[in-house]
Order: sequence, then structure tokens, then C-alpha cells
Amino acid sequence: MTRRISVITPVHGPSAHYLPEAYRSLTEQTMPAEWDWEWLIQEDGDEGILPGVLPDDPRIKPDSGRRGGAGMARTMALSRATGELVKVLDSDDLLTEGALARDIEALSSPHIDWTTSRVLDLLPDGSTVGFDQDPDEGILSRGTVLEHWRNHNHRAQVHPATLCVRTTVLVALGGWMALPASEDTGLLLALDAVTNGYFTSQCGLLYRKWEGQTTNHEAHSQGSEYEARMNIIEARAQALTDLFPALR
Repeated sequence: MTRRISVITPVHGPSAHYLPEAYRSLTEQTMPAEWDWEWLIQEDGDEGILPGVLPDDPRIKPDSGRRGGAGMARTMALSRATGELVKVLDSDDLLTEGALARDIEALSSPHIDWTTSRVLDLLPDGSTVGFDQDPDEGILSRGTVLEHWRNHNHRAQVHPATLCVRTTVLVALGGWMALPASEDTGLLLALDAVTNGYFTSQCGLLYRKWEGQTTNHEAHSQGSEYEARMNIIEARAQALTDLFPALR
């Protein structure tokens, strides 16, 4: 019987042209025995930008809906997931060779419910830049990501764009937060608040840097909206920690 990992990708107009490269990075994955992937692409809006962008592959399952941001698009895609694991892949990013297999291997442990991996920023000139504060490979005990995030100006030591998580845990947490940005960080800290994760030191993602991405907007990292996002993300993580002390 085939086991499945559901890869979830939100997309909007400016990033749609990167989808063929993301697809190539998926097709180049060597999957463990009995495993396969499905790709749930969710257009944020109903402008019809997906037809003609991707090849005819039964593993690709596109859909669209009302515009609501990346978090809502991801959660709508989650409603269609049939895999026991969910992997995040933004439309402008690329998986590295073996990324899915490493996630699946880490999640074979019953004591781990989510994984992250090392990221390299992919710059417009094709060069890459790494992060200088990666943790050691291994288990991320519950609460360690929140502690680091609090002590490092709201910056986690692992990247939410690399998340792979058990579907049941993701659904139990309600998917992604209803925020205009940082909804993936909110999910990461919620996961960290209730269960153990794992960090893989081998690079699992090329995180594309380009002019049109939402993280370049001024409101993403400063101002009243930013403060509100950080406050509710922290409050949710702390509430989950307090409500489920027996899991520590």
C-alpha cells in the first residue's frame, strides 16, 4: 500500500511562473519504498492563473478560492490532503535532492511530529547564502524554538519554509494562522509548544530571494502590524504551552 506525503503550495500571480522549477525539484526526489507525493497547489484568488503553467501529472492537484493570503490558501489546500505527512513548499522555492526522504526518515520516530532543515538563500545571481545560527542536527525538544525566538528579536533558529509535519497534528492545530504574514512562523511556534521536532543539518531548501516576494514589504518587519503579529504568535504559543503541560 502506497504511503503519501502531501506537498502544499500557495500561489498568487507574481510567483506563478516559478512553479515549473518547483515541480522539477519535486520530480527529482528519490522517494523511499512504498512512498509517493501529491502536490496540492492552491491559488490565492480565482483569477485562473494555473491552467497551462504545469504539465499533466495526476499527482498535481490544483484548486482556487477567494483571496485571503498564503495562510488561508495553505489551510484550504490542507482540506484536500490525503497524505499522512504534509510538506511545505512555497511556489518560488526549490527542494534539494533527498529532502522528502530525509523528512520521512526523521518522522519514522514516534517521538517526533515535525521536521525542519537547513536553508540556503538563493540570490538572483544564482549564488547561495547560508544561515550562521543553525542548531545541531537532532531533536528540537518542546519549547526550544520559542525560547530562541524570544531571545533573538523574533527570529527562530529554524526556518518554517522547510516544515514537514504529521497531518493529524497539523489539523489539530487548525492549520496556519489567519495573519497577513508570518502565518508559517505562527505554526512553527505552535508545533514547538506542543511536541518535539527535528532539525536536519543537510540543506533541504533553496529559499529564493526576489524583488516581488512579500517578505520584502516594509510592514513585514516593522510597524504596528508587525508588532500585532508577533504578539499573537507568542500569545498562542504560550497558551498552548500552559494548556498542555503534561506533554513537556
